[in-house]
Amino acid sequence: PGRGAWASASREAIVKAVRGGLLNRTLKTNARLPEGRSAEDVADDIARGLRERCLDAAGLARRAGAARLGFDMAFEALGKKKAAVLLIAADASDDGAAKLIRVAGGAAVVRLFTTDEQARAFGREKVVYAVIESGPPAERFLREAARLEGMETSAGAPALESAL
Repeated sequence: PGRGAWASASREAIVKAVRGGLLNRTLKTNARLPEGRSAEDVADDIARGLRERCLDAAGLARRAGAARLGFDMAFEALGKKKAAVLLIAADASDDGAAKLIRVAGGAAVVRLFTTDEQARAFGREKVVYAVIESGPPAERFLREAARLEGMETSAGAPALESAL
């Protein structure tokens, strides 16, 4: 029932697949983009969807009791080696971020979202720093973040890295 196709989670792969008609050949169809839409627009739509999935995963981690919000709680969780993910808002100060990164150990450091995006995901007024403790919520978040990173960071420094 229906057809499917896999494309890697990178902006370049999506744009190439849409522009080159690779999806049409793979799916054995003759789909066309709506008037005024480009392959880049399709990649932007996919990136927006992946961004929302990642933020949803962060919110689920909070509701599951696996998230710690704020500098002090993040610092404590990192110090106790309970954190698998350290979220630092992209607009956070370098000083506060550096202090947490120094104690992050093996936690993945994620700087993909603004303070407002993180606040919305966690249901709080302002979230600059957060950690997600080891376990299934962290694993899900990291899967989504890796997909998102592939769509958003084609050039430049990675926004998702291990603190090892």
